[in-house]
Amino acid sequence: MKTYDCIVIGGGVVGTAVLDRLAFHDLATLLLEKDDDVSVGASRANSGIVHAGYDCKPGTLKAKFNVRGNHLMWSLVDDLDVPHLKCGSLVVADKDNKAGIDELYDKGVKNGVEVEVWDKQKTMSFEPNLSDNIEWSLYAKEAGIVSPYQLAIALADRAVLNGAEIHLEEGVTALERKDGLWVVTTEKSQYLAKTVVNCAGAYGADVNDLAGAEHYETSFRKGEYYVLDNTERQNVETVIFPLPTKAGKGILVAPTADGNVIYGPTSHLCDLDDTSVTLDGLQDIRSNVAKTYKNPVVRKCIRTYAGVRTIIGDDFVIGESKVVDDFYMAIGICSPGLSSAPAIAEHLENLIAGDVALKDNVVTRLPRAKRLSELDGDELNTLIKEDEAWGRIVCRCEKVSEAEIVKAIHSPLPAVTVDAVKRRVRAGMGRCQGGFCATRVMEIISRETGKDITEIRKGKKGSNIALYSVKEVPND
Repeated sequence: MKTYDCIVIGGGVVGTAVLDRLAFHDLATLLLEKDDDVSVGASRANSGIVHAGYDCKPGTLKAKFNVRGNHLMWSLVDDLDVPHLKCGSLVVADKDNKAGIDELYDKGVKNGVEVEVWDKQKTMSFEPNLSDNIEWSLYAKEAGIVSPYQLAIALADRAVLNGAEIHLEEGVTALERKDGLWVVTTEKSQYLAKTVVNCAGAYGADVNDLAGAEHYETSFRKGEYYVLDNTERQNVETVIFPLPTKAGKGILVAPTADGNVIYGPTSHLCDLDDTSVTLDGLQDIRSNVAKTYKNPVVRKCIRTYAGVRTIIGDDFVIGESKVVDDFYMAIGICSPGLSSAPAIAEHLENLIAGDVALKDNVVTRLPRAKRLSELDGDELNTLIKEDEAWGRIVCRCEKVSEAEIVKAIHSPLPAVTVDAVKRRVRAGMGRCQGGFCATRVMEIISRETGKDITEIRKGKKGSNIALYSVKEVPND
């Protein structure tokens, strides 16, 4: 049985970021993920906001890692070719809530964040579609947006290129210390590791319990969202927040890195696996968006979705266990977890691999992906001469070619389900939500992997789409 220097449990944006950093060192590393792909839990449903760090309570881990993570994020996403936009953010308030803006400003200054208080005129000149009742705002120029799932995928791809292993659909069922090593048992196999890092997201407290480490009580909050058609993007310049409350940063209006606009999220206590979208939740979004944004257009909605964030107390839980040896934790990573992920990974890298030599010739920068939607006619014609698949448009809504889908299927972390392809190249994320392209994507996956069409899944186990061919049995 192979012994790994480190096993990371959980393939969200924190787990993949940790794996990526460790893969730069002369270590044998493995990531175990219970689902069919990385970034399918909270990372999939994240709003994609890179927070500046003014909202975090000074002195907390959230404040420390958010500010450092923001600093690291912009060069990271450029190196990884992840869609992003450093568009800044506004927290807006009416004339009766100027004190809330001033309080956030003071927090930001204490956290080392560059923030400005703007009056109505300056606020409206920057974001003209705000509600007429808005009088004040807090502007943070370092905030922005990234594609959260593409960030996790790119981190995973780079880690694999640098020698790390990723095993999907291997949920951890047992952890045991034996002869100075960790015995990690999954649904499929068993592994040995010198160290274990728990980045299991919603299951973080459960993994701690399996290891006999610190026990944490966990609660969950559901956030529901509207996704609007990309035609609305022209009306939203930046990320628009209301004043935050104890439940979270509030219902925002924000562009996405891929060109859509989102409204949300709600924040309601829920069960771990409750990703349902409710009428009450959608009504909550509609009524609150109108308080900050002048012309909500839910008629342009192309999708609704929900994600679940994990709460352990008032702060992140990050560091080495004081109860068991060689066991590290990055759990309870709710907002601003995405923004903090690069810094959390850096911190754990220093704890685990600080004295381990760096590998020679590591991959630091992923090649720039060619995207049909960004090509001019001459560029496209050149590519078609080299590969006719560039001339076959599979997803008309998002302008995705067969060549891009084939590349995703053969990427360092292969995309072998319809949803995995969607997260990488956006086939199925447009107006029709896969109504026209899903079957063609299935055919391409089947052809490229050698699997029968009935084996191709939407995503998780049991999500097979085609059961049999209607023409399998000849008609007599």
